Amino acid sequence: MENLEKLFSAGGIVMWPLLAFSLISLALIIERLIFWTRLNRRQRKVMQGILRLYRESPAEAYAQLRQSADLPLARIFLEALEIRGASPKQFHLALSSAMQAELPSLRRFSTLFATVISVSPLLGLLGTILGLITSFEALQLSNISENADVVTGGISEALVSTAAGLVVGIGTLLFANLFRGFYKRQMAFIQEYGGQLEILYEVHFENGRGMGTGVRKGDTQGDMAEESYVRS
Repeated sequence: MENLEKLFSAGGIVMWPLLAFSLISLALIIERLIFWTRLNRRQRKVMQGILRLYRESPAEAYAQLRQSADLPLARIFLEALEIRGASPKQFHLALSSAMQAELPSLRRFSTLFATVISVSPLLGLLGTILGLITSFEALQLSNISENADVVTGGISEALVSTAAGLVVGIGTLLFANLFRGFYKRQMAFIQEYGGQLEILYEVHFENGRGMGTGVRKGDTQGDMAEESYVRS
């Protein structure tokens, strides 16, 4: 702990914003790790069961979706299925719109991650410049031997601040890339299962005497029943 305090002091004034950035980054990383861990652990199994249920009973599948509304894909399906009288083409548009509306929650904090990644090395560079300025000012004085501590202190500030900026930036970048990979995988998952739901919806639509099957927003599990939507 004492060594860390010495390093922090040696880094100069830029260590304070770097410390703030590191704490912010750590908090965001923890939040995103919890989010993606819970999502990846539950979503595939839950959505596979819901799609199997939708083949036989759309109303019961809708009830299951409402119980799983904490999952992004479940919210996307709910938004599309709650539109009454939708043809397959209209259902596709509703599904695409709901998907776009859900993207911000999946990409949450991406701007903050990018800011930390970009600014942290620049703060380290600023510390380098400030440290070198301190050293050169000491070298310009007449008695260099008496200012040796100032010279070495400036060099130490330059090195420590640069290293700290790189550590914060690189550490944040690694996790940001990990979350970006999770996001891309999630988008592929949404497109895959969204396509399956569209096919099932169209099958119900065509088999229902030229009608589609859906549910109304606000229906409860007890009084929910399949409804026929007239083809437009």
